[in-house]
Amino acid sequence: MKKLWVLLLSACLGLGTLVAQDIGTLMEVAQDIGTLMERAQKGNAEAQYDLGVRYYFGQGVTQDYVQAVKWSRLASDQGNAGAQLLLGAMYENGTGVSQDYFQAVKWYRLAADQGNEDAQWSLDLMYFDYQKVPKDDTQAVKWYRLFADQGNADAQWNLGVKYDKGLGVPQDYAQAVKWYRLAADQGHAEAQRDLGVMYFYERGIPQDDVQAHMWFNLAAAQGQVQSAKARDLVANRMTPQQIAQAQELARNWKPKKK
Repeated sequence: MKKLWVLLLSACLGLGTLVAQDIGTLMEVAQDIGTLMERAQKGNAEAQYDLGVRYYFGQGVTQDYVQAVKWSRLASDQGNAGAQLLLGAMYENGTGVSQDYFQAVKWYRLAADQGNEDAQWSLDLMYFDYQKVPKDDTQAVKWYRLFADQGNADAQWNLGVKYDKGLGVPQDYAQAVKWYRLAADQGHAEAQRDLGVMYFYERGIPQDDVQAHMWFNLAAAQGQVQSAKARDLVANRMTPQQIAQAQELARNWKPKKK
């Protein structure tokens, strides 16, 4: 099913010269389709994009999703962010192409990397639609990595868990620490807790009770009850000076932007 927001965004983002009116009428298409086709065939990305949009909506041409995909892809390959957004939506919805969430993420991400806020919004919606997360651990790892590489803290934590437990990838504590830290640095409570565990048990990183206490403390401050218990546990084997150092680190800690 096509998303209503795709249609609305298509009108609002300047997809070609098309503007839909609330009263149900459409403004006259300003550019001749023949001229547009000629420009598109010569490789003009904006014309390819415009043509893809017109085929998508059936404006000035017979509606044809396959043609919409064709022209949007040509424009997308040249870096047109609007076309990348539209192509991502077509892959997400299975419009004119076989539904493929990984391809949808790919094109949304390329558009988002150019500053397209609607593409970033689409990515966020896809990530938190848990029905789209692959059930197979190997595929789930690929899914989380797509978002983790973009700086999504929750995806980074989930990827860390996969490496920590050896789910879908060979168990690798060093990789788990890497992804836990990236998420923890952004303030992700579960990642802060799990990074503390890695420091506590010397998994993928040298044992450091001061660091473990700090991360447990930060997670506890966000309501992580287990982290509060873990903080008190590690404190039992720390000197007063070490506890004071850990508390100072926690007080001075500030989240990093992704």
